[in-house]
Amino acid sequence: MGVDHGLRPCYETLQVKNSEWRMIMKKRLFILAAMLVALVFYGTALALEFSANMVNTSKGGKGMTSKVYMKDKKFRWESMKQDTITISRQDLMKTWIIMPKQKSYMEMTLDPSKDQAPREKMKGEISRKLIGSDTVDGHPTKKYEITYKDGQKQMKSYQWLATDLANFPIKSAAVDGSWSMEYRNIKMGGQADSLFEAPKGYKKMAMPGVPRR
Repeated sequence: MGVDHGLRPCYETLQVKNSEWRMIMKKRLFILAAMLVALVFYGTALALEFSANMVNTSKGGKGMTSKVYMKDKKFRWESMKQDTITISRQDLMKTWIIMPKQKSYMEMTLDPSKDQAPREKMKGEISRKLIGSDTVDGHPTKKYEITYKDGQKQMKSYQWLATDLANFPIKSAAVDGSWSMEYRNIKMGGQADSLFEAPKGYKKMAMPGVPRR
């Protein structure tokens, strides 16, 4: 049965919104994964509680700044471009995408096979070489060149560990300049548990394109 022409504008709008949400979700989950990868180089990093501005830059100068909070295996990410908040709870294996203006949120299940548990070396790491010292956002750092395997590809990236923050991975960047991620204005200290909870009174929505069970 075809779509009624009188309903076509609404139908097409819904399709566009679903497509936009899938694109937003892919981008947000990619950046969240990058953030987690940067944090798993050293187990000491995950023992810290802090807030910071996270600056992601891609080739061509396009960047995005977000506000992030961390406590153990809990992450909160507030986009400054999109009016959305992402909360990742590795302890619950859940991710919530929150839309404050709509007073609603969506829930995703984290894949246990993609565990980002803290480890001394990056997943797939082949080697690392200390190439010098540097200062990043006022913090003294040791800069490393890391060779790692991503699927069938061998990749290289730089990593800056802040020596005054228990070797916290304050910055990471691709050697070819295709991307970089940096934490700025880091504030160490306890973070409220309420920052990492799905907001009460918000409506839970189904993920676009995912049928309800």
